[in-house]
Order: sequence, then C-alpha cells, then structure tokens
Amino acid sequence: MKKRILTGDRPSGRLHLGHYVGSLANRVKLQDEFEQYVLIADVQALTDNYADPTKVSESVRDLVLDYVACGIDPKKTTIVVQSEIPAIAELTVFFLNLVSLNRVLRNPTVKSEIEQKGFGESLPAGFAMYPVSQAADIAAFGADLVPVGEDQLPMIEQTREIVRKFNSLYGDTLKEPEALVGEYPRLVGLDGKLKMSKSLGNCIYLSDTKEEVVKKVMSMYTDPNRLKPTDPGTVEGNPVFIYHDAFNPNKEEVEDLKSRYKDGKVGDVEVKQKLAVAINNFLDPMRARRAEYESDQEKVNEILRSGVEIGQRVSGEILDNVKSAMKIKYSFK
Repeated sequence: MKKRILTGDRPSGRLHLGHYVGSLANRVKLQDEFEQYVLIADVQALTDNYADPTKVSESVRDLVLDYVACGIDPKKTTIVVQSEIPAIAELTVFFLNLVSLNRVLRNPTVKSEIEQKGFGESLPAGFAMYPVSQAADIAAFGADLVPVGEDQLPMIEQTREIVRKFNSLYGDTLKEPEALVGEYPRLVGLDGKLKMSKSLGNCIYLSDTKEEVVKKVMSMYTDPNRLKPTDPGTVEGNPVFIYHDAFNPNKEEVEDLKSRYKDGKVGDVEVKQKLAVAINNFLDPMRARRAEYESDQEKVNEILRSGVEIGQRVSGEILDNVKSAMKIKYSFK
C-alpha cells in the first residue's frame, strides 16, 4: 500500500516558473510513488484576503489549470478544494483546544510571516491560527508525509505536537506525519532579486504567451558592469544564465554562451533570445495541456467534483474515528 502524501497551495493568482522549480516538478514525480493529495487551500488564503474573497475564488480554476498543465495527473493525484471538506473545519476546532496561543505565536514561520505582512495590533486571529488549520489539513487526510522546505519544518513539528497531544488524551487515533524535506531550489526573479514573486512583478507565469515570455526575457537583469557586448561578462549569479541552466536542455549551447560571454564575444541580446526560445520550448507542452482543459470547462469541473468526493470520504472516515476516540459520536443519530 502506498504511503499517503499531502501538498497544497493557496489560490491567490497564477503560478510561475519559481513554483514549478520549487514544488510542482517534485509533485509530478511524487504522484507515481505515493497516494498524493493536493489541497487548494482557499480557506487559509482568506486569512489575508478576507476583504476580497473573489480574488481567492477566481483563482481556484487557474490553479487547477496550472496543475494539469505542468503534468499533475488527476488520475494519479487527488486535487481537493479545502472549503469543501467540512471535516477540516471540525478538526481545526478540536485542535485549537490542544495548543496554547503562545505556542502558536512562537512558531518561527508564523512570526516571520506576521512581520513580513506588518499586521501589528491588527493581526487577524485566523491568520495567527493557520498552523492549527494546517495541522487539521494534514490529519484529515491521514498524511504519512508532507513535502516541505526547511523553512516550513516548524509547521510540521507543530502538527506533530498536536497529534501527539490528541493521541495521548484520547488514544492512538491519528497519524503523526513526517516531513519530507527536499532540496527545493529558489529561482531568482527577472530583476535579479533573490526570489521570483508575484508581488514584485518579476515572474514568468506558466500561462504566459510566447510573446509575453520574449518581452520579459529581453528585459531581464544581467551583469550591471558590462556596458557593451565586447566587455568580459560575469556568468556566476547572472539571472540569464541561471535560467539557461534551469530551462535550456542544450547544455553545449549553454556552455558555449557562457564561454563567449566571459570573453566578451557575445552580447546580451543573443543570450536572451536563445533563453526565450528555450523557455518557450519548455512551456509549449504546458500550453497545449492547459488549452485542452481551458476549452472544456467540464473537465475542470469533473476534476474538482471528483477530488471533493474523494476528499470528503477520506476525511469523513478520519473524523468519525476522532469523534469516537473523543466519545462525542452520539448514539441518538
């Protein structure tokens, strides 16, 4: 029997190449090894989008389209909309009694995000408590493993603490998940910033057209000290060559460009033009898969319906076990 694995994303806009490198490519591989669930975490997305919920709801379909475009197979991976799984909400309420407010606020990941968003005294309780909701996500699907980067390890440890507390009080009922830590590379932004980010506007999206890709690549940050094509250029840390290494399968061409760039024998324009071709070739199969589902909305509907049906069944069984363990599964029903 395959081990169960849970991953997910908040629906808050289109996915970009950084997401692909950081997690999506890994999910495509994992779906052949594990029973994989991908959670569209729309409830958690509302913790900082509550004033504009349509931004979340309108992103759900785009997220599904990005998933299938990049190779996530709905026959192998169950895609679930969080808000359609009532068991998660119930488990969240139960779990809130098993953790102190101070413990949640000491979570390094939560502290960091609170600082980044500058909530101050206006911190929504829902945002502060999202690690508890995330613990409920994981427990509701009986996940054995949760793929994370090292920065997310405190979230998994929080889940493990809550599960241990539940099991110690009510008996061995829930799985204590393990973190599946991978080397998830971070793709620099088009502007050379350390991270590709929607908020910084330095992204190439999986759904970008060929023309959009060309325009973005041609505007990319390169070696600021190189004033003309005959100047020797720096390859290390140069975003254009980072992208060539990531997306250009023609390694001979990449090495030739690097060599000539260092010697001042090729200009930025040629290097970028070849990168644009490589990225468009990389995205072409994704565009084809996306177009297939975009032209048939019923296919997307079926993915969502099927995922919710499976998710409700799996989480419902776990919730029944939880209520039985807590002695609140009443006999009058």
